[in-house]
Amino acid sequence: MRDKKVLFMVQAAAIAAVYVVLTVVGAAFGFGPVQVRFSEALTVLPYFTPAAIPGLFIGCIIANLTAGAIPLDIVFGSIATLIGAVGSYTLRRQKFLVPVPPIIANAVIVPFVLYYGYGDPMPIPMMMLTVGAGEVIACYVIGMILLLALDRYKGVIFRTA
Repeated sequence: MRDKKVLFMVQAAAIAAVYVVLTVVGAAFGFGPVQVRFSEALTVLPYFTPAAIPGLFIGCIIANLTAGAIPLDIVFGSIATLIGAVGSYTLRRQKFLVPVPPIIANAVIVPFVLYYGYGDPMPIPMMMLTVGAGEVIACYVIGMILLLALDRYKGVIFRTA
């Protein structure tokens, strides 16, 4: 029992760390009304392990703090990632639908943060399209490549204790 808890925490921490690194490295593309946050590709990881849910959430919080995001963005941007991760876990039996929840969650929530938090003048529906398009690139295109590549090794990488 103890080994399972430790493994869960280690997997969550590793996922959070990778999320932070990918966000910081790709910061030039990961913020604003037109964004492709490469770390969002990791939102497919709940397909493999439920430890990805807290890992992605904590990773997003740390990444937003590190990047100097405003409190509204830290809270609601991270909640969007959490909602997406839970949705991905829920759809884990339909492999090709796994990236859809983070796309929808971010396309709906992030534009309001950009408009009300950062004062971006672009209309919210337009930002929903631009943020959504970036999420499709990050979650569906890159995320599915990641999911299909890791699927071969899931028994090794995401083993249970």
